[in-house]
Amino acid sequence: MNENPLKNWKLDRNDISFVGQDLQRPECIIAEPNGDLWVADARGGVMHISKSGEQKLIAPINDQNEDEISFEDRYVKSQGASLPNGLAKTQEGDFIICNWGLDRIEKLKLNGEVEVLFDQLNGQPMGKTNFPLRDRQGRIWFTVTTTMQPWTESINSDQLDGYIGVIDENGIRIVADQLGGTNEIRFDDNEEWLYVVESNVRRISRFKVGENATLSQREVYGPQELEGFPDGFAFDVYGNLWVTLVMTDKLIAITPEQEVITILDDCNHDATQILNEHYRAKTLTPSIMQAAHGTLAPWMASITFGGEDMQTVYLGSLQGTTIPTFRSPVAGQKLIHWME
Repeated sequence: MNENPLKNWKLDRNDISFVGQDLQRPECIIAEPNGDLWVADARGGVMHISKSGEQKLIAPINDQNEDEISFEDRYVKSQGASLPNGLAKTQEGDFIICNWGLDRIEKLKLNGEVEVLFDQLNGQPMGKTNFPLRDRQGRIWFTVTTTMQPWTESINSDQLDGYIGVIDENGIRIVADQLGGTNEIRFDDNEEWLYVVESNVRRISRFKVGENATLSQREVYGPQELEGFPDGFAFDVYGNLWVTLVMTDKLIAITPEQEVITILDDCNHDATQILNEHYRAKTLTPSIMQAAHGTLAPWMASITFGGEDMQTVYLGSLQGTTIPTFRSPVAGQKLIHWME
């Protein structure tokens, strides 16, 4: 194998530009081959940003007075309002949305119509639905971070109640559980392994994918504990796994040798030190978490590769209003909507 393209590469902050304006909680980003972006938006839908920069919000009419909901309840505890989180594009061009605020899985059509696909599982509320992912067999995999309300209580708890589920011709079911703050999921190129972010316990794990959407051989991938809370991730074609550390606001990569490379450090070190102290003591509060963030993509939450050559990187965030972007020395892994 050739030398890792990230080994001797340094990202210059002066090479970072920005896309989009007046966005609300641009947590997840889908990049199209034609240069268009689709971005999760806290107004209940998806913001379309064309290659030329034009923006159009696709969302249902929201009659709720969101001014009555505090920032902490809406954006930190995530209670009381629609908050589209993870997105997946269907073959028909619609969007599968894990709605973090309403604890359900939805389908959003381009006309703004929303269909609730699932809001219960085995007769119980689903919990904090986080991220959907399509595979080549037409199945939808999804994660639920926790069933605790508010979800922030799960960070201080020893209980691992996150899970991975799947939706196929047989309905909806759980295929892996006892996970610590389940977040984004990604397949390797051959869909042989499913990688999962366990945010609350600060690690990446993976499962061997078997027949009938079964998961086995669970193992930690990379360090047993990362230096912050991992949130989103994406593979490049070399095999590096790029990972965002939310609140710490760092972008790292786990190499195929499972070593860690820091790509971007936008950390507020004083606030992060306080964050980590309370994490260790299991005394984290929403206000402590809210204070810890950088300036480029506050609460850096996701990474997406795009551009014609898949070497343009976009960073999603939970408190940002625009999207940082820069060029990578290596192309990203093409997701399924690039191959349809």
